[in-house]
Amino acid sequence: MSDNGSPMQQKPEDGQQEHLNIKVTDNNNEVFFKIKRTTQLSKLMNAFCDRQGKNMQSVRFLFDGQRVQPGDSPDTLDMQDGDTLEVHQEQIGGC
Repeated sequence: MSDNGSPMQQKPEDGQQEHLNIKVTDNNNEVFFKIKRTTQLSKLMNAFCDRQGKNMQSVRFLFDGQRVQPGDSPDTLDMQDGDTLEVHQEQIGGC
């Protein structure tokens, strides 16, 4: 039986899925996002801040202890399905 003419979803050649499920947590809230590997994380960061009522300038996003830049994508950070981004309050001041 055919697939009724629906286009087949392209699979990346290296065996990785095209979409990833990413968890974003600030230790109080967890939000799950499904994004493409090539999508800039700025979209995810803005969406999280909008949902939580936070200002993008007042928080920082970390993946494996490294700060995430808005221009990064899951591919550039070598993220896998189910990985977590941590959100922390931005620290200001110091000696």
